[in-house]
Amino acid sequence: MSKKLILLVEDNRDDEELTLMAFERSGLEYEIDVVRDGAEVLDYLFHTGKYSDRHPKQQPTLVLLDLNLPKVSGLEVIRRLRADAKTRSLPVVVLTTSNEQEDMINSYELGCNSYVRKPVNFTDFLVASRQLGLYWLHLNEFPLCNSYRE
Repeated sequence: MSKKLILLVEDNRDDEELTLMAFERSGLEYEIDVVRDGAEVLDYLFHTGKYSDRHPKQQPTLVLLDLNLPKVSGLEVIRRLRADAKTRSLPVVVLTTSNEQEDMINSYELGCNSYVRKPVNFTDFLVASRQLGLYWLHLNEFPLCNSYRE
């Protein structure tokens, strides 16, 4: 069985590095791709632009999505993913530093699967990353394909 794929959507290079280190130390089996803005994540997931050569059935198991992104906001990304049958059921975990209650409410109303505030302490972030990975990559069950109505 191939490794599961995580798509990390993060525009802050320091947060990206911290997230990658935390997942690397988690001991979980996965691959991770990184995109840095809302337009790029949409191209990646809808196989357009520089990602047009990606196989249409090659989708991540999990999207870790920051909210405050350049070009297209994280909330708009969720809205577009949930509006398309091919990405509607793709698990999206908002991983953000935002403490705004409105961001959390809007994320859930638009269809995110989980909302996680990034812990400031690296040890806490490591624990949170491991728990996220254990749940979404090992405990949670997915149909055999991400486009469930093929």
